[in-house]
Amino acid sequence: MITDQLKDILVDEIVKGLIGQGSEGLKSVLESLLNAAMKIERENFLGAAAHERTEERKGYANGYKSKGLQTRMGALTLEIPQVRGLGFYPQSLEKGSRSEKALKLAIAEMYLQGVSTRRVQDITEKLCGYEVSSTQVSRVTQELDEQFEQFRNRPIEEICYLILDAIYLKVRYNGSVIDMAILLAYGVTPEGKREILGVSASLSEAEVHWREFLQSLQSRGMRGLRLVISDDHAGLKKARMAVFPSVPWQRCLFHLCQNAQSYAPKKSMKSEIAEVMREIFNSPTLEMAQEMKRQALEKYKKRAPEFAKWLEENADESLTFYQFPKEHWKKIRTSNGIERVNREIKRRTRVAVLFPNKESALRLVTGVVQEIHEEWVTGRQYLDMSCLKSGYLKNE
Repeated sequence: MITDQLKDILVDEIVKGLIGQGSEGLKSVLESLLNAAMKIERENFLGAAAHERTEERKGYANGYKSKGLQTRMGALTLEIPQVRGLGFYPQSLEKGSRSEKALKLAIAEMYLQGVSTRRVQDITEKLCGYEVSSTQVSRVTQELDEQFEQFRNRPIEEICYLILDAIYLKVRYNGSVIDMAILLAYGVTPEGKREILGVSASLSEAEVHWREFLQSLQSRGMRGLRLVISDDHAGLKKARMAVFPSVPWQRCLFHLCQNAQSYAPKKSMKSEIAEVMREIFNSPTLEMAQEMKRQALEKYKKRAPEFAKWLEENADESLTFYQFPKEHWKKIRTSNGIERVNREIKRRTRVAVLFPNKESALRLVTGVVQEIHEEWVTGRQYLDMSCLKSGYLKNE
């Protein structure tokens, strides 16, 4: 609260400024108002006025730091109150400063568009019309990181379908350029809405990274899982079996069919093998799919023995979707939903090309997927889950 003494001093400064200089004095008046507002805000933050002895005190003032601020009235010189050992920055300054708001939005959007950190200061200087300090960039970046950290660690509730995938971004590390794995998870809720559940960055896609990622989803409250959908990543497969040993797994049909063509004994047979795979997995029942698979094994055991052997060992991993409602088959037999997320990430990161570190890559990806998440949870229903509630799995 404003003390009577401070109020009198402030009113006196404003009146003197206006009487002495008229409208020209508005600049000094605004400086006085902002400086006074920031001082009051520091006192409220500390729970005590200057030199006041009270048990409610949370910390101590630590002088002032001069700062220039561009406004429509010209450059203001402000004295920013400092606090010893605590994170304090006056909200009154930010709320009263259009330039500060514009700067924050500009830096956020540039990061999300993949602009390199090196260029942020140059661009914001041209945008705002004055020099942007590294401190300002760092502060805004820290605020973004805190928001993104909250998003990545927010609580999760019941999830019926879990879709997992990974993409790679180039990052500078110990003087070299490496491909860093970005792990992604999205889920379908009992209400039929999609959500981005998690994003994690690591120097590899090894089992330990996947296991920690899946365990983090569990620790945040994920429960009720009916099905996991993913490609056949070696590290993911082991981690999934360790963390969700009793949850059925659907191997992505899209990637499976792509893999099948690599077993064609000659190039001319690739399209033929692709058609065979489509016939198997477009079968209207599990029994018919298994019969189509048996016929393919018989047909190709001599013409394409490596394909036949691979098909026998791998096809059943992609037949799990038959245990679920037919209305869901198209959406749960592939991880194509997250592939579209991956494409958006790649499109938005194309400008950056090479990230200076792991943190900058994770920041940008989190920003992109948070936008997608918000569109999903406020958009239309993805799946009608009423049929799932009425008795599936089939073997239950």
